[in-house]
Amino acid sequence: MVRKPTQEHDGGFTLLELIVVMLIIGVLAAMAVPAFTHHIKVAREAALKEDLHTMRQAIDSYTVDKQKAPQTLDEVVQSGYLKRMPMDPMTNRSDTWIGDRSDSYVNVDETQTGINDVHSGSQALSTEGTLYSTW
Repeated sequence: MVRKPTQEHDGGFTLLELIVVMLIIGVLAAMAVPAFTHHIKVAREAALKEDLHTMRQAIDSYTVDKQKAPQTLDEVVQSGYLKRMPMDPMTNRSDTWIGDRSDSYVNVDETQTGINDVHSGSQALSTEGTLYSTW
């Protein structure tokens, strides 16, 4: 009768092997998370720039068409120049936009001053080192 050799090892992983694998996963995650969060921030900044550009165009169009600057940002939406107030990507709220008022006329045909620019309500620093509220 032929006997099979007995195996002393059951084929599982040792505690040391599991610790090494967990350490490798931890190092990879520690390298990936900061890069991921940086790219998320850059994407939000791009969305903020686009939203600001769109809102400024809408304010300018409103001012030229109505021959007066809007008194509130909601007035631009209610007049149909924007479908809705976009969400500020930095604050995740649509009611934090800051409308800048000016006492000077932007357009020669303007009869009333009002909001002529818009900024984010966030006081956080951008990747460029400036406040989002100054963009």
